[in-house]
Amino acid sequence: MASTSGIWSPFETADWRKRLAGVHTRNVEDIRDEEGVVDTEIVPSSLSGLVPVLRAALAIEKENPRVAYLCRFHAFGLAHKMDPTSIGHGVRQFKTYLLSKLEKEEELTVKFRTRRGDAKELQDYYLQFYEKKIRDGEFSQREEMAKNVQIAAVLYEVLKTMVAPRSIGDKLTTYAEDIEKTREQYERYNILPLYALGVKPAIMELPEIQAAMDAIFRVDNLPFSVIRARPDVSGDDSTMPTEKLKKANDIFDWIASVFGFQKGNVANQREHLILLLANMNIRNSAESTNQLHAETVEKLMATIFKNYKSWCDYLRCESNLWFLEDYDKQQMELIYIALYLLIWGEASNIRFMPECLCYIFHHMARDVYKILENITIHMMSIDPVQGHDDEYFLREVISPIYRVLMQEARRNNRGKASHSNWRNYDELNEYFWSNKCFHDLSWPLNFKADFFRHSDETHETARRGHSQATIGVYKRKSKTNFVEVRTFLNLYRSFDRMWIFFILALQAMIIIAWSSLGPVGVFLNSNAFENVMTIFITYAFLRFLQACLDIILTWNALRNMKFTQLLRYFLKFVVAAVWVVVLPICYSKWGNQSLYTYAVVLYMLPNIVSTILFFLPPVRRTLECSNMRIITFFMWWAQPKLYVGRGMNESMLSMLKYTLFWIMVLISKLAFSYYVEILPLVGPTKLIMGMSIDNHQWHVLLPENETHNICVVTAIWAPIILVYFMDTQIWYAMYATLFGGIVGAFSHVGEIRTLRMLHSRFQSIPRAFSQRFWTGRDRKTKQVELDETYERNNISYFSQFWNEFINSMREEDLISYRDRDLLLIPYSSTDVSVIQWPLFLLANKIPIAVDMAKDHKETDDDLCRKIRSDAYMTSAVVECYETVKDIILILLLDEEERLLVSSICAKVERCIREETFVKEFKMSGLPSLIDKLVKFLSLFLQSADGKKKYQIVNVLQDIVEIITHDVMVDGHLFQQTPQQYHAERKERFVNIDTSLTHKRSVMGKVIRLLSLLTVKESAIIVPQNLEARRRITFFANSLFMNMPTAPKVREMLSFSVLTPYFKEDIVYSDEEINKENEDGLSILSYLTKIYPDEWANFSERLKSDHLENDKELVCLWASCRGQTLYRTVRGMMYYWQALILQCFIEFAGDTALSEGFRIKDYYNKNKKFLDIAQAMADLKFTYVLSCQVYANLKKSKNPRDRSCYSSILRLMFTHSSLRVAYIDEIEETKDGKPEKVYYSVLVKGREKYDEEIYRIKLPGPPTIIGEGRPENLNHAIIFTRGEALQTRDMNQENYYEESFKMRNVLEEFQKAHSGQRQPTILGIREHIFTGSVSSLAWFRTSSVTIGQRILANPLRVRFHYGVILINIALGE
Repeated sequence: MASTSGIWSPFETADWRKRLAGVHTRNVEDIRDEEGVVDTEIVPSSLSGLVPVLRAALAIEKENPRVAYLCRFHAFGLAHKMDPTSIGHGVRQFKTYLLSKLEKEEELTVKFRTRRGDAKELQDYYLQFYEKKIRDGEFSQREEMAKNVQIAAVLYEVLKTMVAPRSIGDKLTTYAEDIEKTREQYERYNILPLYALGVKPAIMELPEIQAAMDAIFRVDNLPFSVIRARPDVSGDDSTMPTEKLKKANDIFDWIASVFGFQKGNVANQREHLILLLANMNIRNSAESTNQLHAETVEKLMATIFKNYKSWCDYLRCESNLWFLEDYDKQQMELIYIALYLLIWGEASNIRFMPECLCYIFHHMARDVYKILENITIHMMSIDPVQGHDDEYFLREVISPIYRVLMQEARRNNRGKASHSNWRNYDELNEYFWSNKCFHDLSWPLNFKADFFRHSDETHETARRGHSQATIGVYKRKSKTNFVEVRTFLNLYRSFDRMWIFFILALQAMIIIAWSSLGPVGVFLNSNAFENVMTIFITYAFLRFLQACLDIILTWNALRNMKFTQLLRYFLKFVVAAVWVVVLPICYSKWGNQSLYTYAVVLYMLPNIVSTILFFLPPVRRTLECSNMRIITFFMWWAQPKLYVGRGMNESMLSMLKYTLFWIMVLISKLAFSYYVEILPLVGPTKLIMGMSIDNHQWHVLLPENETHNICVVTAIWAPIILVYFMDTQIWYAMYATLFGGIVGAFSHVGEIRTLRMLHSRFQSIPRAFSQRFWTGRDRKTKQVELDETYERNNISYFSQFWNEFINSMREEDLISYRDRDLLLIPYSSTDVSVIQWPLFLLANKIPIAVDMAKDHKETDDDLCRKIRSDAYMTSAVVECYETVKDIILILLLDEEERLLVSSICAKVERCIREETFVKEFKMSGLPSLIDKLVKFLSLFLQSADGKKKYQIVNVLQDIVEIITHDVMVDGHLFQQTPQQYHAERKERFVNIDTSLTHKRSVMGKVIRLLSLLTVKESAIIVPQNLEARRRITFFANSLFMNMPTAPKVREMLSFSVLTPYFKEDIVYSDEEINKENEDGLSILSYLTKIYPDEWANFSERLKSDHLENDKELVCLWASCRGQTLYRTVRGMMYYWQALILQCFIEFAGDTALSEGFRIKDYYNKNKKFLDIAQAMADLKFTYVLSCQVYANLKKSKNPRDRSCYSSILRLMFTHSSLRVAYIDEIEETKDGKPEKVYYSVLVKGREKYDEEIYRIKLPGPPTIIGEGRPENLNHAIIFTRGEALQTRDMNQENYYEESFKMRNVLEEFQKAHSGQRQPTILGIREHIFTGSVSSLAWFRTSSVTIGQRILANPLRVRFHYGVILINIALGE
């Protein structure tokens, strides 16, 4: 047993066995029997501190089992110390499991125990480990070194528990101090290893990163902070100091020590700000620089504090963004930015209340200014400032506000409670739209303010026996501004302007039709016009109804509204009631016509002013956004004064297009209603109403002769009235289709829909692609663009991306290897004089040309004209000739034979120039020549081992003989005499270079030439897969659409992708895809039936890679054809791959255009460029998967949950840029009782495990408040990076070729747009991949697209759903 002094063993006494005898709620083997599961995966959340110890034990177990046993034994002791009574969730089971494992290991490892004892064994191993893996491991990989440092730190902690401090020795102490210093540089990181020494990653070598770090780490002029121990933390050590000075390493450290922010939040936002500054600094300088520009910080300030400044203007309070004259302005700006980022990063659910964050920042910024002002006053000595512990801000600011949200969420009753009984985020946020928050809430927060009122406190106070007066203080705060009442009356109230217009138009049309004067004649007849003017009386009654509904439906909010709002509702009701009386009275005195006219003009005056302002958007926007009291007073009547929704008007041109569209729709609708529906019924109605019924029957309830047959008239008019109110949608659909088609035509939508169209337009695609994406050249003139060199450069650039696109479709099994070869473009076409197009464009061109030539009897000019009429055929003929010539010349080793071939080729070229080719050559011999060429090339491909050399020689001799005897008219002149020729024939063309079969470039020419000669299928059927065709045609067509020009990768906006995940499918298991349902159909059999060609391509790939029996690949293939997370992650990571390719080509320059990106030799030669490209991709792109239940999946015993956890872990290992954010629930003991604590955690994949990067404590469970998906995204949004954020649902996909356009899409945020506002949200078209198997999906794909197009332009009222790209402004 371990009996060394300083260490105790649980096996030396029987008490431990007795204590743990009753804790087996399940067998030890039941905890984790799965193969490959280790101790670290079963650690309860409350004992998460044991994970490094157990991982260290696992890492050294093979090397020294006894030391690994001591580490686990130390972990057991820590577990008992952290939770002595085992009240935490799963603690008893874990202790039992670990105790049982220790018993087994004691028996197995006791033989490794030395005579000197365990302590000496551990000391020796520690020395050996340090000297071998720490001191001598300086040039190890960073990940390996970080792991070793962590293990060494654990070993020293175990050693300290076994040996007294004085017995450790100076050497071990020195080693431990060195390791402690080294740990900081190997601190866990997300993207930027800020503390890396020695060989740094490429991203840390970027000058912009260095400039941002230098600015943030400059804190020499900032004071120390005095940190006091938390009042709720008690310890037995009476010597523990209650105060300590803390020196800041950077701006974030200083702010955190002053205001009490968490370490995880500080580390997260530090990296966030460095990346923001670096990306913005790149765009503000033409070249890389180590200096942070002042303009960069000012732009970031303007972006982040845009909402804060607007909020201050709205409340008419002065902004607290003050700057000292004698202080570094840039540092103060960075301090303010860092302060806001830290507030935002720790705000949890309060991030949904942006004005609440403005209120918090407003006061904390003032405190910062006072501290810095004090520094400038006392220049000689900088006194320390009062600081706080790491959780002070969370405890004193965020948690109280969170508790208010939690209480309101409980009243919600999961959405079942009435809307008037609880307050949501918006209504709580509205509290900060008034100056009242400054006086009532104050700073520090006044917990007796109205904001913190809720009924739960009232009941609790009453139970404690407080007085009634005390209960009244905590009366629940009611709703503000708006209360939703679920009633059918909302159909009128919400669309009152539409109903009023249709009712008044119906009344006017009936009056006009009844008068029989027509629409024009009614204005010339005073009596008819008098009747038409009654619509204003109707309008007054309808407005009175609206005023009544406003009061009735907002009754529950009236008692909490401000007096000005109540007064507005009351006056609107009174004014509406007055006009209901005044207008009928004035109308009754029609003899005084001017009185009624003046009354109508006065009544409609507000509407006239509103109409004028509608067509003057700049004036209306200025009035709405103005905070001047006089303007606010006049605007008070028109609309309630709210902070949001002001100045939302579009430009005048947009308003004009919007108005003209609806004028056309309404004119068509009203004309149809008048001439087709109303006017034809007026005559019959008059006739029916004038008829009398003499033979009245006793059972008729209403005598028709006394009521003008009103029942019959109602029966006739009812369906017409119903159609009248409904047919607007029909007219809208008609005009939407018409205008949508016109807009689509002008936007070049659908110009390339089929492969035949692609075939005809492919020549212009490389130029269009280069114009949109190529940043390595200046803009060319039209004359230069026609130059062949320029076109070759375009094709060389385009081929890099096109080939990667085609290869990605092969990897996705959309196309076969044969289709891939036909679609690829040669990377370099400098060996031939024509452009080498992909083979699918040149297929069957050579056989057709041979057929045309063999029977040609006319002149050269006719034959050339026929061939040149098809550009692809011309290219194929010339390429075939020049490639054959090149292959034969490099194949022959004898110089005389090469001269003979060269002379033949010279004659061919001379005859073509002189247009005597038909005379000098016999075309009838071409078919046999082609056959021999095919045989020659086939043998050449099969002779990799050199065994078919003689066969190649024979065929080559036959080819020369056919040329000289069957094709050339005077071919015998190129040889000696026929007798000499036949005598020496066997000796000619025998000396060939068979080593060419091992050269990649030569074999590539042979394969392409053989394909040119043999592929005879029509190009219209390549590719055969419909999805591949759709993607190719859509990508090609999009190149001709209106698209911003792409900037360089280093100058593009940085962005992140955020995907929410709960418990959906990640990767199908083998059992899932083969399990049959009640119809005897499995997922795999179903997928193979609807995707037969893709299954055949997949089988071909497996056979090629010798992986026919790999079940995991089959599961991945099926997962890529279902709505799985694996499919989504694969698509999102195409962004990262596309950025690497684009950046690599930019840095490599012209050398990158001559060779393929995937060529291994090219990788090795340009590794530096590849490292820079990957660093730039990491700088520009981040992907965060918000999986709130990741911790539960990790701890669960459910096989499906375990599979989901393993799949997510595998995704992190596969994609290095993927991060997973989750909510961790930990049980902590407080006052002897277990208490659940929640953390927002970010992890990444590393070796065999997930590595925790950041851990930020939350005020409570974040997903209980509000709705699940928004809260899931909200907790993870703090881990995103960049200036734009794209949100993607779990079931959405992305394609490699579409990832190329991300630079262009992000430029929409940068380029100038019509109107006053730059776009902040971009909607991106989402392809519904289930359209082929779902009729609903097909309908949405085909019909909804045109509807969305018309909503975007010209109506400009489109709401985005699906794939959304947001330009982030953290202040909003």
